[in-house]
Amino acid sequence: MGKNNNLSSAKASLKYKLKISFYLMSILPLLICIYLVSNYIFPRVGVKADVAISVAISVFIAGIGFFVIKQVFDRILSVSTEAKLIAAGDITRKISVSEADEVTDLGEALNQLTGRIRSNMDELKSYSERTTEINLEIQKRVLVLSSLLQISSLIAQGARLEDILKLTTGKARLLASSDVAYLLSREESQEAFTMKIAEGIDAGNLLKVTLKPEDGLFSKFVKSPQPFVIDKENRLPQNLALNLDEKFGLKNTLAIPIFLRGRITAVLGIGNAQGGFSYNKQDLELLDIFAKQVAIAIENDILVHRVEKLEIKDALTGLYNEAFIRSRLQEEIKRAITYQRPCAFIVFDIDNFKQFHEAFGSIQAEAALKKMASLIRDSVTEIDRVARIGDDAFAVVLPEKNKRQAQSTAEDIRKKIAFAFNEEQDQKKRLTVSGAISENPLDGIEAEELISKAKELVKIAKAQGKNRIAGFGERA
Repeated sequence: MGKNNNLSSAKASLKYKLKISFYLMSILPLLICIYLVSNYIFPRVGVKADVAISVAISVFIAGIGFFVIKQVFDRILSVSTEAKLIAAGDITRKISVSEADEVTDLGEALNQLTGRIRSNMDELKSYSERTTEINLEIQKRVLVLSSLLQISSLIAQGARLEDILKLTTGKARLLASSDVAYLLSREESQEAFTMKIAEGIDAGNLLKVTLKPEDGLFSKFVKSPQPFVIDKENRLPQNLALNLDEKFGLKNTLAIPIFLRGRITAVLGIGNAQGGFSYNKQDLELLDIFAKQVAIAIENDILVHRVEKLEIKDALTGLYNEAFIRSRLQEEIKRAITYQRPCAFIVFDIDNFKQFHEAFGSIQAEAALKKMASLIRDSVTEIDRVARIGDDAFAVVLPEKNKRQAQSTAEDIRKKIAFAFNEEQDQKKRLTVSGAISENPLDGIEAEELISKAKELVKIAKAQGKNRIAGFGERA
């Protein structure tokens, strides 16, 4: 407390300065003027030299007082101007302080205030930058989540493996602002890895890349189960770095091996053509997620194909499927050759079915297929086999029947179908079929030969007006 009193007493108080200025400018000159007037003006007539000197001294003293007060107000005005500029947003300004008085105290207070503001602004800027980084990271995570949902949706829908892999590779390219994303794969019977999909800059050249066991990069990409990272912190030997640049056109790359049944079957990677880049832990984690999606898609595709091989029935019509009928036809051909007996094969193709489907929709199209399947199945014997071999095609294997007998059966089926659908009131719903017959050994001794021959003859039947059977006496 005493220290503060000493400090304040050591300062020339602005209040005292203003008082002194007031005295100098007002009271003292007034007193002098009163004295002069009372002693010199009124008693005598005229003005003496000492009077003039007294007046001049009074004016001088008043001038000093005016100067002092002007100095005070100039300092106040200077502080006020600086304060306005600071209030306008220029917090880099600093009020200069030289004398120890209230104006100086005010200036120092404003300097401290702006200092705190600057400190707070720096903190806010730091928080803002961090918030921006967090928002970018959140956006990246949301984008990755959205991408994963798209990929999972395609897998769930049973989309083509090529489409799933293309989407996954394209989405992976968004990671780490990569120039390219690529997927190397290995066939079952091969050791070399070939570029299956490439997305991004110069992707066309990437599609030509092949990694063979004798390549130096092969062991880096394939033999190690760990992620392959090449960036500013992780460098390759000079010869391999040149090889990476030559093959892939990349200075940096991050690649994840994809395992299937304990064996690396593919490699998913991203890369940049410019040097001085570093991958972080999050880039590795996110790319690993995409790699796992690729593994799921490949495994799912393998399982689907296995199931398809095991299935023998068409889900819609209940007839045999194409895979089964091909196998059964081959067995019947072998038996026919062994016992020197005939074996015929019929193909039916629905006329104008595409237009029917477009006009009446999937539900009525499926109903029509079921109806035809039932008509065909009821028109053959127990030893014959009926299958659906396409969206709008059926096939019949007829053991022990030659082409003439198969022709009769095919004509009978064609007429039944035409009669059954002729009852429809709408002309567009009156479906018919065109068919064709092939026979072993006249048209071939392999299942594929008989199927190809019959399909070629169906085209002839359609070209000749549809709703007819081609086969006996016809040439493709």
